[in-house]
Amino acid sequence: MSEPDAAALVEQWRAHLALDRRRSIHTVRAYHATAMRLIEWMAEMDGHPPDRAALAGLTTSDLRAYLAARRGEGIGNSSAARELSALRGFLRFLAEPGGAIPALRGPRVKPGVPRPISPDEAVALAQDIAETARDGWIGARDWAVLLLLYGAGLRISEALGLTGAVLPLGDVLRVTGKRGKTRMVPLLPQVRAAIEAYLALCPWPPERDGPLFRGARGGPLSPALIRRAVQGARGRLGLHERTTPHALRHSFATHLLGRGADLRALQELLGHASLSSTQIYTQVDAAHLLDVYRSAHPRAEG
Repeated sequence: MSEPDAAALVEQWRAHLALDRRRSIHTVRAYHATAMRLIEWMAEMDGHPPDRAALAGLTTSDLRAYLAARRGEGIGNSSAARELSALRGFLRFLAEPGGAIPALRGPRVKPGVPRPISPDEAVALAQDIAETARDGWIGARDWAVLLLLYGAGLRISEALGLTGAVLPLGDVLRVTGKRGKTRMVPLLPQVRAAIEAYLALCPWPPERDGPLFRGARGGPLSPALIRRAVQGARGRLGLHERTTPHALRHSFATHLLGRGADLRALQELLGHASLSSTQIYTQVDAAHLLDVYRSAHPRAEG
């Protein structure tokens, strides 16, 4: 049997990512494109398409030269880091068991500014997920969880870490965040009503030491289920791919800041250990205002 050519090897890797690793369609598409670009670059450098041996023989200098060529095409640090990550995965897939792959440190990438969504988009997202749930109580559960993220600024781990000990609900909610730090978070009437509606429908009565939000079989609700539901809804609604459960927390913070909330008070609400973690939302708000200015001001393009 003849050795598969480079394109066939990339197809094998794509199947591995999709079927064995269960990566998203977007990740598979991006990683496949990166591997094909590497093969085309090697073919141009060597005068012929590479085979498995040539790919396995790539050195750190080779990868550095490839990324330099991509830099010359205009990609930035984030894109270069993603390409390097994809190529490491591809070469690891091709390597013999225990074989080494080229070691190359990726470019330093600054933390990205969170991408908030509008209040209408947040509500539409939660409604879509609730309406497409297979059972009414599951729809009520997901609606309540997402309102906690957007209406109270909780991390998904914090929301799903709540137990029956928080009942009966009042005007504030005691939340345990990172490193076991607790904080008090105001509970909007709409959020409280959503949680109570879910509890009224849930087949399992709340237990003081049991999870407040339960999975379909009664165990703790997995964050992966909420992330998967958000991913499906954002596709149906045409929202940006960075619309994740955590984006609802970003939106909570950004909208409060836009309405004049004090940065220190926001730090307490979010449970940030340092003010520097909260200050990123000043960048978000400035970016949002700039978008509004560019779309609305008659001379913004001038």
